[in-house]
Amino acid sequence: MADLANYRDWLCDMDGVLINDGAIVPGADRFLERLRRTGRHFLVLTNNSLFTPAEVVAQLAVLGLEVEVDRVWTSALATAQFVANQRPEGTAFVIGRESVHRALADTGYRETADRPDYVVLGETWDYSFDDFATAVRAIEGGSHFVATNPEPTGPTPDGSLPGCGAMAALLEKATGVAPFFVGKPNSLMLREALGMLNASTHTSVMIGDRMETDVLAGVDAGLATILVLSGANDERDATRFPFRPSRVVKSVAELVDEL
Repeated sequence: MADLANYRDWLCDMDGVLINDGAIVPGADRFLERLRRTGRHFLVLTNNSLFTPAEVVAQLAVLGLEVEVDRVWTSALATAQFVANQRPEGTAFVIGRESVHRALADTGYRETADRPDYVVLGETWDYSFDDFATAVRAIEGGSHFVATNPEPTGPTPDGSLPGCGAMAALLEKATGVAPFFVGKPNSLMLREALGMLNASTHTSVMIGDRMETDVLAGVDAGLATILVLSGANDERDATRFPFRPSRVVKSVAELVDEL
């Protein structure tokens, strides 16, 4: 993957790639600007389903990184598209923040606790015992169980909080039904993103900072993959899995002059 000229479509993970520890990864702004100037298409991907694209854009703007709303692809949006494709204009019982509810509503889904087609679990800071009781009964009654992302914890300034993956494990334990996770490392999220860009796998790249999610999803989707060392993983991580990234770089800043 020495020559980047043939890669026209770019999928970029957000945390650890463009931002990290509440600041822009040095060079990330120049990287996105170079993608724009050279006419390349890109989407910023995040497994975090807490925020709408508009909220993500606002948070990035505070840090000094400009991204358009239609260039943000979240696990909430990917989950909504998945269920809408599987069962158009269906019904769902939804647990999650407004971002998840709005994503489902925008696809024409109607929310109900009465024999819904799907139980959709996303992320929120206000998980409710009553909601989980309703979800258990719905899944026992035959509703399909889908979750936005598998992360077991989420970081906060005060330490980790239970994440969507941990809460999904609670429902799985109670019902005996495993969830279908739409977010990475499921390559479905990437394939949906490629569809948004009308892109081919042969001209597309996935950039991420985690081998077990970003790179795995990219490899599974048949994309070229770039592991950046500006986030969670280091060079040793690039060699300890049975799959390998196409390339390892210190950060996206290293790619700017090659685009």
